[in-house]
Amino acid sequence: MVGIILASHGEFASGILQSGGMVFGEQENVTAVTLHPSESPDDLKMKMQAAIAIFKNQEQILFLVDLWGGTPFNQANNLCSEHQDNWVIVSGLNLPMLIEAYACRLSSTSAKEIAQQILQPAREGINSNVTYQSEAPKTLNTLRPDHISEANAVGDGHIKIVLARIDSRLLHGQVATAWTKATNPNRIIVVSDSVAHDELRKKLIKEASPPGVKANVVPISKIIEVAKDLRFGHTKALLLFENPQDVLRAVEGGLAITDVNIGSMAHSVGKVVVNKAISLNEADIAAFEQLKQKEIKFDVRKVPNDSQDNFDELLNKARTELAEKK
Repeated sequence: MVGIILASHGEFASGILQSGGMVFGEQENVTAVTLHPSESPDDLKMKMQAAIAIFKNQEQILFLVDLWGGTPFNQANNLCSEHQDNWVIVSGLNLPMLIEAYACRLSSTSAKEIAQQILQPAREGINSNVTYQSEAPKTLNTLRPDHISEANAVGDGHIKIVLARIDSRLLHGQVATAWTKATNPNRIIVVSDSVAHDELRKKLIKEASPPGVKANVVPISKIIEVAKDLRFGHTKALLLFENPQDVLRAVEGGLAITDVNIGSMAHSVGKVVVNKAISLNEADIAAFEQLKQKEIKFDVRKVPNDSQDNFDELLNKARTELAEKK
């Protein structure tokens, strides 16, 4: 696993190490080194060398430092000069950068590759709750398909749906980590009329979005508009629905979905439990049957590494148990 050295003026590196552990969990082969006013550049260099010495793997090292050209950078640069192919420095350390680095270590053994992947999430982590009208970014809710011609098309003019998922919990840890890594979207879109009008839930969903991936909450009518908007040709979207009825409405409105992942459908009054994560009622079954008639395939998995359940068997189980309750 790639080793990570966090280096800063003062205790900033120690603090962000703690913050990263709270968000992503405690990590091995990660150490914070700090430069205090009474210490010399050589003192910092010795701290870096001591930290690296206890890493299990010293072949690949990533230095995340606070300032380009500062003492932590300069001392890291001195060390990297002897390991130019495998030791890498990235400056401007922030929490989105660190979290993305942790995530990238799960699939990459190259410090150089991880350094390239964390730059964009680090930039996108810099934002403000103050916007200016002349600089306000376009969002899914402000873009309109009116008067759009092929001259406005981006890419091939068709939104790319990398995953359409039914999950009553919507955006949570399994989606933000496992499924985004498996499908590599650049935008997560929660499609729900009810959530689109709930400002608190919208805020929580946007805050739960993983680094480097934008999150939006839109009503069903909006995703139908987006599907026809030629300006979304470069969008790779992970769509989240609360229930199959919403998926059916979107498909009937023109959204091109061929496969639906079913992750979680919470139990409530009138539903029967068909496996550990899914409960169905008659309305759910009816919606799924209509989706089947449109030749949509179903993939029943909570996370990518799970084995798939047979969805027809789950539907039959639900029908039988609902009939017994009557």
